[in-house]
Amino acid sequence: MPPESPTRPPRSSPSVALVSDLRDELTFALGLADLADAFTLPRFQAREFSVELKANATEVTEVDRRTETIIMDAVRRERPHHAWLGEEHGTGGDSEWTWVVDPIDGTSNFVRGVPVWATMIALVHADAGPVVGVVSAPAMHTRWWGGRELGAHCNGSPIRVSEVSDLSEASLSITENAAWREAGYGEWIKNLKRSVKRVRGFGDFWQHMLVAQGAVDIAVDAIGLEPYDIAPLIPIVEAAGGRLVDREGRVNWRGDTAITTNTGLSAVVRPVGSH
Repeated sequence: MPPESPTRPPRSSPSVALVSDLRDELTFALGLADLADAFTLPRFQAREFSVELKANATEVTEVDRRTETIIMDAVRRERPHHAWLGEEHGTGGDSEWTWVVDPIDGTSNFVRGVPVWATMIALVHADAGPVVGVVSAPAMHTRWWGGRELGAHCNGSPIRVSEVSDLSEASLSITENAAWREAGYGEWIKNLKRSVKRVRGFGDFWQHMLVAQGAVDIAVDAIGLEPYDIAPLIPIVEAAGGRLVDREGRVNWRGDTAITTNTGLSAVVRPVGSH
């Protein structure tokens, strides 16, 4: 990390000035998504890939690995002073700016021929956190993006979270894995599902983007997420007027959970259990 300069604000007080002009970075991120889509979609459609199991028993294909390489090669070439963090190839560089990449979020869907998968890209600032996010789902013909002072968009149209403020009228999407119960949140999950109007399981990135679009009001993801699962979502959700927090209620792109809500429900959707 570079030493503090006299003109840089204290690290304890992130300044909007640090991220005041992100339009070029968003354009670059959208270009990275174009590169990824051009590689992933034809292989998904042709079913041309092999599947392996990683050490954590999750699936990975050579398409995941090659897609991340394509993106990171472009980052190293076009943003040589930035760092990077990816799901498949780890970290590199030393900078206050880091590109965070999940080459294929929803690999299991990709493998089975389900079109709900996406390349996720974020630019994260050491002080300000995730400031630009792109989620590109080419098999769904859909792309979301957003950033600080840049608004949130889906396929070029502005998006905004819903105005539902009554939990009994809310639509919930949830990925309820055993880790929630093991962590002591079983009753909270059960009560939340009983309290809302409808419960669905759209899963992965999609449920959070549906909250950003105003189509769903609450999304609760599984426990066990990684930074690259979370960082690209935050700028889009926040630019759409929503909140994405961990199970402690913190905006934390390095956490292991993601709970997305609109503004009206953010105060009432708070996990209660073993902390």
